[in-house]
Amino acid sequence: QVQLVESGGGLVQAGDSLRLSCAASGRLYGISSMGWFRQAPGKERELVADIGWSSGKTRFADSVKGRFTISRDSLNNTLYLQMNNLQPEDTAVYYCAAGYFTGVYNTWGQGTQVTVSS
Repeated sequence: QVQLVESGGGLVQAGDSLRLSCAASGRLYGISSMGWFRQAPGKERELVADIGWSSGKTRFADSVKGRFTISRDSLNNTLYLQMNNLQPEDTAVYYCAAGYFTGVYNTWGQGTQVTVSS
């Protein structure tokens, strides 16, 4: 069982930056990838970015390329999402996720709210 706890969300203005953190604990052996998803009101949950836990290979949603960076601290089992030049359309609840197969996520955090005002 893996537990994920997100932090770092908040209310910011357009153009500001935020860094989200996700602390992972529990049975982490075999985790293949971790990622960040987001869900805005009335919309489906979407992948923002993910990273191969061993490989470090990353992928990003087109809407955040060039603005967001995903990274991990394998020693401390922490996942990060650096978000720069935030825009109102980035407003959503952001979820951390983990999976044992690449691109397949079955463990989720509780989410952290990011609100960007114009």
